[in-house]
Amino acid sequence: MNQLTREIGHSGITASAVGLGTWAIGGWMWGGTDEAAAIEAIEASIDAGISLIDTAPAYGLGHSEELVGTAIRGKRHRVVIATKCGLNWHHGKGNHFFDEAGKPVHRYLGADGIVFEVEQSLRRLGTDYIDLYITHWQDPTTPVAETMEALVRLKQAGKIRAIGASNLSEDDLRAYAAAGQLDAIQERYSMLDREIEGTLLPIATAAGASTLSYSSLALGLLTGKVGADRQFEGDDQRLGNPRFSAENRQLVAQFAAALRPLADQHQASISQLVIAWTLCQPGITFALCGARDPRQARDNARAGTLTLATDELAAIDAARTSYLSAIP
Repeated sequence: MNQLTREIGHSGITASAVGLGTWAIGGWMWGGTDEAAAIEAIEASIDAGISLIDTAPAYGLGHSEELVGTAIRGKRHRVVIATKCGLNWHHGKGNHFFDEAGKPVHRYLGADGIVFEVEQSLRRLGTDYIDLYITHWQDPTTPVAETMEALVRLKQAGKIRAIGASNLSEDDLRAYAAAGQLDAIQERYSMLDREIEGTLLPIATAAGASTLSYSSLALGLLTGKVGADRQFEGDDQRLGNPRFSAENRQLVAQFAAALRPLADQHQASISQLVIAWTLCQPGITFALCGARDPRQARDNARAGTLTLATDELAAIDAARTSYLSAIP
């Protein structure tokens, strides 16, 4: 079956609606990574028809980009690469955001920072252009107009093909749309995170910008595979996260059980139903899903081949309301 594909804004760039998100592959905040399995996951995603690969310098201080670069060697023509700028550990400019691996990471979207960062990402990825270049987190010290001017110059130079922005306020989004052609936004969105439906999505739609959802499976919780005995270790952000309480895991298990007959009809997993549902929501163009091994990659990819009827979407919504509405 063919993968569902969609255009990124008005860029003319078409990519698979299901994208591979590589935050977990970078290891940071996910308890480390298995490099060999990560590369195999990227390769399996591509072989299964996923063309959109999303990464960022901040995912392991360049580690995720390097792994993506290794995996796409000889396959660059088959992928649409999205990466980001604005979180850097190279200087003290901008606004201090967090520390990673003992290094202070700042939010900085000044022109000089962007020009430096794009060259670093191109080197790590082993390519001479980036398809979609996204400002990762917004920098309160730099006007959006200055940021967009730098991005437009990179686009004119052929370094990037389209411009996106992530983790925005409504005012941020309006400022980007006013300053130039914004082709995409990337925001947290899932069955448990729907706030942007009434805030950012109407503005993005009016501006002609696509929306890439991240954490589409709510850090893996919505796969229905996080059992009661699953333990998280190290810097894994799910350790101590109240969403992963025993009570919430039980609610997700009940949700998964309610959807099992529908999943069986489609010979699909619960994850695939959740991803397919996400792609059917108004304003959501692409769903980014993480995979740390080939099995997860292939499972996510098949969601892009599913077609859900109106009554099936209603059944999924009913189960979501019954079992997931109590999860914060």
